[in-house]
Amino acid sequence: MGSTEEDRAIARLVKFGDRFLRGKQVRLISSTNEPLGIVSFEQALTRALEAGEDLVEVAQNATPPVCRVMDFGKFHYEQAKRQREAKKKQHQHKVKEIKFHPNIDPHDYQTKVTHALEFFEKGHKVKASMFFRGREMSHVELGRQVMDRFIKDTAEEGAVESFPQQSGRMIVMLLAPKIKKPG
Repeated sequence: MGSTEEDRAIARLVKFGDRFLRGKQVRLISSTNEPLGIVSFEQALTRALEAGEDLVEVAQNATPPVCRVMDFGKFHYEQAKRQREAKKKQHQHKVKEIKFHPNIDPHDYQTKVTHALEFFEKGHKVKASMFFRGREMSHVELGRQVMDRFIKDTAEEGAVESFPQQSGRMIVMLLAPKIKKPG
């Protein structure tokens, strides 16, 4: 079966609205946003074909359904363009992990703090993980002290999102960058 103008318009309508409207009444809107009243589906389709445009269902839950005479390709392109712009504006928050041991060297610790501050400046969250090996498990309080010191040292740029929690041989906490007020 060949693709005619009528088939194309119906396919666009069915594709966009997921309903077949043959024999029903529809509220028709022109391409210039003027309401043309309630007409039969066949009349609406005829007007769309006369205008050289497509008939697109824009409000399927309305009674009667609302159809608009428009260029479906242009409409679809503009809608996709708006979605791309919205996606660009969304900021992806990454979570960067920093790993510690309770007996960390002071210089190593300072390097970890510096990295965390850099991550906050870039807008990333920081997951601080403290691992305990062997006998280190008997000195969990040392690990908590290191975590508390880490919170204090990063307090200027970051805020605690979830406080240190122990699970098995790990203590984990999540820090997020502070929201800077303009001005």
